[in-house]
Amino acid sequence: MVSVSTVPITSAVTAPVDRRPAVTVLSGFSPSAVQAAASALLVADPELLAIRHDLTGIRDGLVSRTVLTATTVLEHTLVELLHGCVSCTLREDVLPTLIRLAHERPGSDLLLVLPPAVEPEAVAAACEHSPVGESVRFDSYVTVVDADTFLDDLASADDLSDRNLHAADDDHRAVAEVVVHQVEFSDTVILWTHPDTDPLESERLSALVHRLAPWSAQVPTGNSDRVDCTALAARVRRTGRHDPTRPGLLGRALEGRQIAVHDPDGDHGVTSIVFRTRRPFHPQRLNEALEELTENTLRGRGQLWLASQPDTALAFEFAGGGLSLGTLGYWLAALPAERWTETSDERRLAADLDWDPYYGDRRTVLALIGLHLDHHALTGLLRSCLLTDAELADGSDAWRDLPDPFAGCFPLTDDTTTEEN
Repeated sequence: MVSVSTVPITSAVTAPVDRRPAVTVLSGFSPSAVQAAASALLVADPELLAIRHDLTGIRDGLVSRTVLTATTVLEHTLVELLHGCVSCTLREDVLPTLIRLAHERPGSDLLLVLPPAVEPEAVAAACEHSPVGESVRFDSYVTVVDADTFLDDLASADDLSDRNLHAADDDHRAVAEVVVHQVEFSDTVILWTHPDTDPLESERLSALVHRLAPWSAQVPTGNSDRVDCTALAARVRRTGRHDPTRPGLLGRALEGRQIAVHDPDGDHGVTSIVFRTRRPFHPQRLNEALEELTENTLRGRGQLWLASQPDTALAFEFAGGGLSLGTLGYWLAALPAERWTETSDERRLAADLDWDPYYGDRRTVLALIGLHLDHHALTGLLRSCLLTDAELADGSDAWRDLPDPFAGCFPLTDDTTTEEN
């Protein structure tokens, strides 16, 4: 007699369907290219709603909001703000509008079209302190790059105020700073070219964007005078590319993430250099080298540490002739172990995998991006700014007494966050 055992049949567990409207955030510094891309996406989906804000009067506390489809203007409203600034606009009107539209028209996805001077990371930051995620999901941050203007804007020394695009009297951001931040925060970059765009320029543009944002998908529009709206929408919308947990760009290296492609030989003349070292910088020598270091660089970014300030992880950022150094908080090696939980799991894992018995998690990771950069000269210059063997041998107590032009510039307190927000 053969015994037969029976195995109960269980049905596969199906993940719940996310029915929240998907939001695509569209940014870019060229209004005409952003407008053209938005129009193409609206044509491809008659149910898609676009939300635009005109910030022309923001310094007077007035913002114009328009909601439209491909064929109809549904709303055109003048909004009066208590304080005229970008963060107030996002908090008081943009995010509430997304929530309202999600409830009024639940079957429609949303296209948030940002004004030229608004950086997409500001939207993501505002969402962290808003219930907007209960009503919508942010599917992808898309930046439109105009082949005719991008390189000029990236190399420009203009401030936003020089073009009357500043959002407030104390808005001193550079044009190049905004342009690179838009590209670097993107999940997708639309390369908007024109019928008369030189194919070699298109290739150089693609190479430059890849060096600036190697983590972003590129979507070229081609050189035709017509855009395939359906094909463009298929490659841009509902891609699920956005990861809301990823750190800000200057915090990427702290989590062991890529900050750039190391390509010293260049592609179409676009050079990208990634410099890594455990050894600390001599503060005075670094300060004296900064002008030469950035002279021919379009973009610089990353993290570093100074021998004289060994507790502090420093952010390095350069664009449009403007250089800034700021604090990313404490190195883990400078904190008691019980405080490590204040940082992300990814950062602790990266530190553990690459821990140095002498330096701990302290390390410099710098990226320099430009056209025809001299790799050997720049890396040689950076190495000359590091402590020598003799200076290292003096010990960390002696390092704190090194001449330091940055003394007092990066104060740390118990409230200082340990990674970039």
